[in-house]
Amino acid sequence: MTVYLDFIRRSWPLLCFGFVSIFWGNFGQSFFVSWYGAHIQESLGLSAAVYGSLYSAGTLASAVTIMTVGGYIDRWPLQRFAAAVGAGLMLACLIMVASYHALTLLLGFYLLRLCGQGLLPHTAQTTMARYFDADRGKALSLSASGVPVGEVILPLLAVALIAVVGWRGSWLVFAASVPLLYLPLILFFLRRAPQDTNTPPLQQANAAHTSSKGRRHMLGDYRFWLALPAVLAAPFIVTGVFIQQSFILSAKGWDPLWLASCFIMYGVAHWLASLLAGVLVDLFSARRLLPVMHLPLIAALAVLALCEGQWVAPIFMILLGTSIGVVGPITGSLWAEVYGTGKLGSLRSLMTAFMVLSTAISPVLFGALIDAGISVRGLFGSCAIGAIAASIMVAFSYPRATLEQLD
Repeated sequence: MTVYLDFIRRSWPLLCFGFVSIFWGNFGQSFFVSWYGAHIQESLGLSAAVYGSLYSAGTLASAVTIMTVGGYIDRWPLQRFAAAVGAGLMLACLIMVASYHALTLLLGFYLLRLCGQGLLPHTAQTTMARYFDADRGKALSLSASGVPVGEVILPLLAVALIAVVGWRGSWLVFAASVPLLYLPLILFFLRRAPQDTNTPPLQQANAAHTSSKGRRHMLGDYRFWLALPAVLAAPFIVTGVFIQQSFILSAKGWDPLWLASCFIMYGVAHWLASLLAGVLVDLFSARRLLPVMHLPLIAALAVLALCEGQWVAPIFMILLGTSIGVVGPITGSLWAEVYGTGKLGSLRSLMTAFMVLSTAISPVLFGALIDAGISVRGLFGSCAIGAIAASIMVAFSYPRATLEQLD
């Protein structure tokens, strides 16, 4: 903990920028939007199937857009890019207020997922990976703490606001929070950051002759394709688990309140594992940690597939939270270590798009397998085998290469 306190004292402005950007990005995350599903369906007269289709369509469209607009963080000063994304989030919230038709709701979902789930975390984590070198892992884990903090605070805030001002009124409050809180905060923090955030990163890289590889080089590198399944495995599997949790509850005979209470353990494990992984990345590098980062995920899936009893739920959720916490700093640091930082925004936006696409596919795939009659043991045992295979593949990817070797 001392190493974190010293680091925070030295670099608090940029770390705070990353934290608040990820915290406001929670407005576009599934865990937050899910609290509005019943209210929106009732107000617009939508079936669950139509509502889910609109949400999936907005998510997929945002993934395509991120690949184009995410790279502008390499060309624009950070203040301008972050302010533009914040304005997009405010517009998304205002469209949610005015959603009286399915097409308007689709546009709202699209902008929420683009700016909230996609670009705000992309902005924060690209900034952490770009401006910190020796402390990159710790910076990524500290900024990512905005997610577990949001998971605790924002659902309670949403429920309270819905009760007082209605679901539309709550989105108006969230829209107002962007110009009143988010934008002033990030400008305050960035003005005090010791790093040069006013010059576009590509100009900085060119002036310093910094080695930097772009998307074409990454996509043509066989190591990337060996690593990709491991990078996407955790978000793919965890999203499928959460969306299809009713299947798990039915098969295991767990009370929904019991599983819900275990989410607290998930959040705590997520946060603590992220902090630990940040230190380990700085000590050993993300490349060396890749082959072992999925051990908690494999253990979680094995426990779920093979064990029975009420005790399985907390163990499973702790291991699952540990997995997500470990994966974030490792994969967040990887691209800067291997391909440099000059075009990091372009690379990370491509990976964000891959991640969003994977999280859109897994609920559909899991649902199809469940409808076909697969058992809990068959489904999650197969996921465990897949995670093991991904870990074996990644052992032959970037741990064998450094940036200098790729040059």
